[in-house]
Amino acid sequence: MGSPSSRLHFFTKRCPKFSNFLLGLANYEKPTSFCDQMVCQTRVFSVGQNSDPVPVVATTLDTIDAGSSIRKPISLWPGMYHSPVTNALWEARSSIFERLSSAPVDPSPPTDLIAKTPSKSRTSVLYKFSSDYVLREQYRNPWNEIRMGKLLEDLDALAGTISFKHCSSNDGTTRPLILVTASVDKMLLKKPIRIDTDLTIEGAVTWVGRSSMEIQLEVMQSSPETSRTSQSLALTANFTFVARDSKTGKSAPINQISPETEKEKLLREEAEERNKMRKIKKGEQKKKIQGEEVKGLNELLAEGRIFCDMPALADRDSILMKDTCLQNSLICQPQQRNIHGRIFGGFLMRRAFELAYATAYAFAGSAPCFVEVDHVDFLKPVDVGNFLRLKSCVLYTELENLCRPLINVEVIAHVMRPELRSSEVSNNFYFTFTVQQDSLKNGKRIRNVVPGTEEEARRVIERMDAEKS
Repeated sequence: MGSPSSRLHFFTKRCPKFSNFLLGLANYEKPTSFCDQMVCQTRVFSVGQNSDPVPVVATTLDTIDAGSSIRKPISLWPGMYHSPVTNALWEARSSIFERLSSAPVDPSPPTDLIAKTPSKSRTSVLYKFSSDYVLREQYRNPWNEIRMGKLLEDLDALAGTISFKHCSSNDGTTRPLILVTASVDKMLLKKPIRIDTDLTIEGAVTWVGRSSMEIQLEVMQSSPETSRTSQSLALTANFTFVARDSKTGKSAPINQISPETEKEKLLREEAEERNKMRKIKKGEQKKKIQGEEVKGLNELLAEGRIFCDMPALADRDSILMKDTCLQNSLICQPQQRNIHGRIFGGFLMRRAFELAYATAYAFAGSAPCFVEVDHVDFLKPVDVGNFLRLKSCVLYTELENLCRPLINVEVIAHVMRPELRSSEVSNNFYFTFTVQQDSLKNGKRIRNVVPGTEEEARRVIERMDAEKS
């Protein structure tokens, strides 16, 4: 079929609809600077149903023709292998890397930093699910609902684009930085997300440290019975990105933030408090693991010991954690990389989510409903060619409300190096699901999950403490 460019051209000629799958997002024209890629327009940004609308300047991407995404050099343009929105967002960033690739081999990085307002990084993406059939099909799961894994992938890509905009200078250029996802705070689903109704994701930088920043994202969607102008909040997420020098790999300072409105000042204070709490919790976790929770460990292990020692007498409404496990493995391919050449964090989140979904499905016996993503840590970078193994299990269940039982699933990603006989954890993911009430008819119940080892019990206590805090 020839080169990747000719194959893409052949496919778009045979499938004309494919070239319009980002209808409503924008018509892409080659910009002269990074800032020129975003078209500013005033719109109303509401942070919730009961809050006053706050007029802000939002930035949206122009429409991009998927058939015109022939970038040079191709090694710096992996977006064509990802979701259409990730494709659009990375297309908007690609000119930066083209300028960097033509820059001197050993440029001296600028040292001057500027303070930017949150409005400078604010970006939104519109999904026209109501009218764009091709786009809707790419985000539909087998139950005609939103495929949450792909949405998580897009959220990570949007957070990355926002971080690039914040770190760029006023003339649209950027210093030679590598910006990577460090962690994701809890994402809470506030209402079901529909696949047949237009959807908007929007966000901005809310807090900046020396070399890290927090980006708050919101997913908004109108209800079927209301007009699009009365969108309500469906999901919130806070991403933390860190900056590394592209030559040394060490942390690099970034532009500071200068909030303008009272809302932006409040968001910065909340983010600062979250950052302090993360540091405190890390220190407390180490102390707890060393010695406290003996009584709690023994209580958790009591039922597990019966399963191991006297299985005939074990509670039939309980199950050992190890019996809920699933896993899969993959070799990380070039098509899964980001614009830095490493494996895209959104891809890892999508794979982890879909394994967690399958784990909850096999455990509950019916299709689960997504509730939330708990804190996600990106501990180690994952590179092209790495052997990645994802292991999942139901960590524990919450059965106080039998009409809405909660299933907490843990997914741990390991980078395996068979030639070195080594393995290290790259990511920890925690997801919560429930089930439809009608799936619990005729006395069917969600089972209690019990740890069988001390190490499993410690993991359960850690997560329960994190949930309480």
